[in-house]
Amino acid sequence: GGLGTMGYGFPAAIGAQIARPDETVIDIAGDGSIQMNIQEMATARANNLPVKVVILNNGFLGMVRQWQELFYERRYSQTKLAAMPNFVKLAEAYDSVGIEVRRPEEVTPALERMLEVKDRPCIVDVKIAEEENVFPMIPAGKSVDEMILEQPT
Repeated sequence: GGLGTMGYGFPAAIGAQIARPDETVIDIAGDGSIQMNIQEMATARANNLPVKVVILNNGFLGMVRQWQELFYERRYSQTKLAAMPNFVKLAEAYDSVGIEVRRPEEVTPALERMLEVKDRPCIVDVKIAEEENVFPMIPAGKSVDEMILEQPT
């Protein structure tokens, strides 16, 4: 919910997987975040790291879009990701596993399949609604005790 640095999750997951090779490591990333360092799939694959990436893909820089929705009357600027890669094909290009989810009933089977992958990276590309929001979030200039826990009505 905005408490981390965009793009940090995947390299952190790679490091965690190296540190804990027998554990399941999962990075939950936005589609903009993962694009900041998707090239590290080469590092994960070269080292046979079974790190998992679940992408919440709404075609936007989601957290920035959320701020624009909630605090700037939906005046969206520079947040729509018009040229998106096919993350399944991208995973396959790195000799890894790619899984696409388009409907809610596909989530559980996709995650079960993801957890079965033990010898290489796996990306699960979960298509979500463009205006899906993430909570909790901390508004600019506010403290942790002023975080927003749910969609304002």
